[in-house]
Amino acid sequence: MNTPDATPIEAVEQPVEQLRYAQLLDWGTRVGLVVLLLSFAAHVTGALRPHVPLERLPQLWTQPVGRYLIEAQMPTGWGWLALLHRGDILGLAGIAILAGCSVICLLALVPLYLARGDKAFVAICLAEVAVVLLAASGWLAGGH
Repeated sequence: MNTPDATPIEAVEQPVEQLRYAQLLDWGTRVGLVVLLLSFAAHVTGALRPHVPLERLPQLWTQPVGRYLIEAQMPTGWGWLALLHRGDILGLAGIAILAGCSVICLLALVPLYLARGDKAFVAICLAEVAVVLLAASGWLAGGH
């Protein structure tokens, strides 16, 4: 309920960096969800052959992860990229898009903050990007 002295929500102007981040995040999540839906459809319809046959999954899922990786001949790290042509692996592309779209959003803010001379926000954006990329690199996995 609006009080007489409250500013209507329509009158609040959003800063350009918030709009840019929101628009890119909206676009990235839509793309990620479309990839997830299409990959799921390709998998369940059999349009793309799975890397691990469906009938093997119940037996493989009971195994420790190391044994599963060996028996399923599943690559570790970024090796899944070589298997994107497989129906059960393609869904990982959608997950990667959803997980990584914040990197694009943050990088898109850097020119705006540079133009404003806001070095602190530039550093924060770049630090956040570095943390996400470091986490995705697998270097922090402790040898696994």
